[in-house]
Amino acid sequence: MFSNSSILIDTRWIGSHGIGRFAHEITNRLEGAKYMPPGFAPYPFHRLDILWQTWSLINLRPKVYFNPGFNAPLWSPVHFVFTIHDLILLRFPEEASKVMQPYFRYVVRPATQRAYCILTCSEFSKQEILEWADLPEEKVVVVGCGVGAEFIPSGDRHTPGYPYLLYVGNHRPHKNLPRLLTAFAQSGISQEVKLMLSGNPDNTIIERINQLGLQDKVVFAGFIPEEKLPAYYRGAIALVFPSLYEGFGLPPLEAMACGVPVVTSTVTSLPEVVGDAGVLVDPYDVEAISEGIRLAVENDTLRKTLISRGLARRDQFTWERTAKLTQRVLQAAAQA
Repeated sequence: MFSNSSILIDTRWIGSHGIGRFAHEITNRLEGAKYMPPGFAPYPFHRLDILWQTWSLINLRPKVYFNPGFNAPLWSPVHFVFTIHDLILLRFPEEASKVMQPYFRYVVRPATQRAYCILTCSEFSKQEILEWADLPEEKVVVVGCGVGAEFIPSGDRHTPGYPYLLYVGNHRPHKNLPRLLTAFAQSGISQEVKLMLSGNPDNTIIERINQLGLQDKVVFAGFIPEEKLPAYYRGAIALVFPSLYEGFGLPPLEAMACGVPVVTSTVTSLPEVVGDAGVLVDPYDVEAISEGIRLAVENDTLRKTLISRGLARRDQFTWERTAKLTQRVLQAAAQA
């Protein structure tokens, strides 16, 4: 077991987003860890961040420094491990601020050469990182992600008074909501079924909804607190998640764990996560998404099969496993 000063973890990433969930779950499970900050600290990507991290490591001198996000120190007197969950800001540059592309090029990519190891959450992301950063195979380790104990079939269900398909996630371009809306409009499923989107409407989505005549068929759930997410999953007919790019994809895994069929994409990490437990569709093909929706809603035999497979799939992804794999890397770094 580590001594209390052996491993130093940057806790600034903890939050309600995907990286934040990873940071929270892993931080709570690592043994012998010390956390930073306390006191003043710039937010990740602040222009002083790389200097602040370097100064902190010089002063605190742990055996190993672990960052669950993708910001890294300019220089480190100790071994450090950091996490690149995906390269989405490079693959979809329209979603990134003007500073992020040069940040990845001049800060993140050089840091991959200096780091003891880079963690990531899927084999898909590993291959992307290896190719982008020109790293040897052993430099990137897949630790995966998990699903919390609260995501189970039994428990409260969200009951809005109508049957609904659920989408959970942000509304950025890679999430593919315009095609999802079009596919939903063309699916021909019961008029009683509505499409529920997490988050709040924006002008682009409202315009597409109006074009498709879906004003009474699409509802917005607003921000769904994490403690209420299982109830929203359980109440749904299915989760629809035809994303164009994911480094992992927590919503499909969480929905399967709650006993809900999943319609998701054939691309990036999603087949790796869902396996044969979901309806996999080409996210660029509207008719394929429509057919996936029809199958998930109307084919009772398939629904039962997907639910059974999804519950079995859940057991392959636990935060305990992710933490154990992470601890193994940090132990090796501390002893190197």
